[in-house]
Amino acid sequence: MSKKRPKITILLIVINIVMYLLMTVAGGSTNPNILIEFGAKDNALIAAGQIWRLFTPMFLHIGFQHIVLNMVTLYFLGMQIEYLFGPWRFLVIYLVSGICGNIASFAFTPAISAGASTALFGLFGAYLMLGESFRDDPYIRTIAKQFLVLVVLNLLSDLTGSIDLWGHLGGLIGGFLLGYVMGAPQIGKVEMHKRWLALAGLVLLFAMIFVRGMHTATA
Repeated sequence: MSKKRPKITILLIVINIVMYLLMTVAGGSTNPNILIEFGAKDNALIAAGQIWRLFTPMFLHIGFQHIVLNMVTLYFLGMQIEYLFGPWRFLVIYLVSGICGNIASFAFTPAISAGASTALFGLFGAYLMLGESFRDDPYIRTIAKQFLVLVVLNLLSDLTGSIDLWGHLGGLIGGFLLGYVMGAPQIGKVEMHKRWLALAGLVLLFAMIFVRGMHTATA
């Protein structure tokens, strides 16, 4: 692992913490009105034109435990992904995966939601892509297998709780496809046909999911 400071990962953590503190001062991060005011995912408002709510929820958290768990995960996972993909590819994967997760949540989950986990599952997905593309690398293969187990366990736990399963799945799939689209030149070459297929799949899949969400929210 590189000794370079994971600057983008740290910047994202700082932004999340600042937003949490602002929400706390404004009236509490568990207050539904504060969540809506700061940009949490609300299906009716998205359908009414507030599309930016597919972006802002990944920087909001509901309670202290929520932000601590997500920021610890972001630090350790982000540090690895930022090194393997490079800072700017990492940032694109993180942000677009978060949007993909929020689109899936918009389409399939009626509840108000917020949290970085849509983007974090995107980072898991990107690492699973590395495990598929660079399976001959023993380190990547081992870590990818460990992450796969962790992802499965998390998704199973989502089924028994009030966690946004669809947001996690959307982020995971988005990150997996984005891994191909962005490539990882520091590790090796991803075949061009895979990159184009992944881009087409990403755009078509989440466009269809978004249309479904708009139809459901306005029905």
